[in-house]
Amino acid sequence: MGESQLEKSAVPAGAGDDTTSAAAMRRQGLDRLQANDFVGAVEFLTRALALGSDKPGAQLDLGIALQGAGRHGEALRLLTATQDSLPNDPAPFLHAAISLLALDRADAALRAASDVCHRAPQLPQAHYVYGQAWLAHNEPARAEQAFAAAIKLAPRFADAWINYGVARYRQGAIEDAKRAMQQVLGFAPGHPAAAANLAAFLSISGGSESAEALLRQQLAQKPDDIGARLNLAAEFLREERSAEALTLLDKGSAPSNDRRAARHWHLQKSLALLQLRRIDEARAVLDTLAALGPIPPEIAPLWHWRHVLLAIGEGDLRRARDSAQAMAAALAAMGAQAVPEHRIMAHYDLAKFWSGQNAHPRAFAHWTAGHKLLAVSQPFSRPAHRAFIDANIALLHRERFAAGPRAANADPAPVFIVGMPRSGTTLVEQILDAHRDAHGAGERAALTNTFAALGGGDDARAVARIAGLDRAALDAAAAQYLAALHALGPDKKRVVDKMPGNFNYLGLVGLMLPGARIIYCARDPRDIGLSIFTFRFHGAHGYAHDLADLGWYIGEHDRLMAHWKAALPNPILTIKLSDWVEDFDGTLARLLAHLDLPPDPNCARFYERDSRVKTVSRAQVRQPVNARGLGRWHAYADELAPLIAELERAGSLEAWRDKQTTNNGDQST
Repeated sequence: MGESQLEKSAVPAGAGDDTTSAAAMRRQGLDRLQANDFVGAVEFLTRALALGSDKPGAQLDLGIALQGAGRHGEALRLLTATQDSLPNDPAPFLHAAISLLALDRADAALRAASDVCHRAPQLPQAHYVYGQAWLAHNEPARAEQAFAAAIKLAPRFADAWINYGVARYRQGAIEDAKRAMQQVLGFAPGHPAAAANLAAFLSISGGSESAEALLRQQLAQKPDDIGARLNLAAEFLREERSAEALTLLDKGSAPSNDRRAARHWHLQKSLALLQLRRIDEARAVLDTLAALGPIPPEIAPLWHWRHVLLAIGEGDLRRARDSAQAMAAALAAMGAQAVPEHRIMAHYDLAKFWSGQNAHPRAFAHWTAGHKLLAVSQPFSRPAHRAFIDANIALLHRERFAAGPRAANADPAPVFIVGMPRSGTTLVEQILDAHRDAHGAGERAALTNTFAALGGGDDARAVARIAGLDRAALDAAAAQYLAALHALGPDKKRVVDKMPGNFNYLGLVGLMLPGARIIYCARDPRDIGLSIFTFRFHGAHGYAHDLADLGWYIGEHDRLMAHWKAALPNPILTIKLSDWVEDFDGTLARLLAHLDLPPDPNCARFYERDSRVKTVSRAQVRQPVNARGLGRWHAYADELAPLIAELERAGSLEAWRDKQTTNNGDQST
């Protein structure tokens, strides 16, 4: 919270030249304090106190100014000394709690903040600082309660809303966190912290395009918003858009008055340079970062990861391993102030490194730890999902499609590529996007949203509502869906939606889009399971965080796809990832024939195109098809035992018994 949120003590009337001079000094100091000129405030208030200004009030003012200037040790001494003289004024107690937090004296800060809440229960700032103290103790549920109390007293208290959202995020309630940031932006448009946090939460939950749009809008309106700039750079770096990240950062400079932001600026720039293989420049940036002082524990793993990459870039694998070990130690000591996403990504980064060193158990331990953190915000229920699958099979059967109402259109443009993630969906989309008559629209949420709107949710009851739709409702939904689809590729014969999870909603496709065609991508489920478990997916993938749940979910996916193949009137083409390796030309011919598209030589050179791919498969589809991702699961057979056991129970391995290829890399898409 800003120190100026508390009323300052009044300046007493002067009596005599010295007192008048002291009063003038104090008045000028308070003016500077109100303007957040803390250095100037300290100068004038120090002189006022020396000239004999009202001691308790002047000590309080100077303590607040010192706090604003970051001199918390000196501030705390003055504020503590003032408390006996001003026992009924909550300000010295409140600001003492703030400085205790800044000095990492969390226990003392919690006691002090609790004392303020008892002294001034109607003071919103008291509850706010109490919430901050609970966050410092890594007690987000207690912090949430305190921030909620502050909001109840001051409904437009922006910082309280923001920290309430942070507390909800740390408990895994990311949708609540987003709503808190939206609340602030409703009454304080363009609020820097709210915009930056909302963008981060959108990105984590799968809305990267919305996050990027929000950050671009924020920077257009407030070019000096360093939080928006850093978060947008992080978005670019996550998608390996390194040159864009570097350009964005170089439009400004490292903040000189905000050491925390300056550290993140150097971390982002060094990573961009490392991704671009500009090793010497990256080292120079890291040296500049080191010169700012000791690396805070909450960002130490990010610092060590840059040094892992630096050592790899310089060909020193021994130093890279040493840096990775230092990173693991730093990860265990990040403390309560660490951003949860930084912990998660540190585990995934370390897993990727140790996997590359063939240290499979060590890599798997980090993947498991990362999933454990993700599971907090993405719970998964087997009974609920099975009820959803069962409802689809029971209600959207062959007879329903043959005799029940369906939309009247026969538009052949929609193409759905479905399957489990990492089964080859991006590869098929990129091959089709290279065709002159097709447009790859990426992973669209349109079908999911339409299902939720028509069904009133995303569960078994929603399936029943979908199955009961009449032709008028289906025609209206189809018209809206197709209008948006054709706008993406108005001159194309086929528009491709490659959201893998659309296999859950193919029953709606059969009712709403009779002319749509479906491509089902398949791959050895053990390779699928390993690949899903070893990638950090953004969005909701609750099934992925436990290996047994993941194997069970793949089995349910197989059961539903077997039903769709038997029940849907829409044509379904199955393509195995291995088909592309074994017979690329024949597989391409089958694909184009399925879509009634003529041959196009560009399809075979799909990897030469400079296409924007937003999925984790972006690197794989920029190279020719290869077999490196087939059979990779063998190296992790022991670790994958819970997944394999579930696949055996589901009968999902019967079709893959003869696939014994063993390779190291993962080139799946």
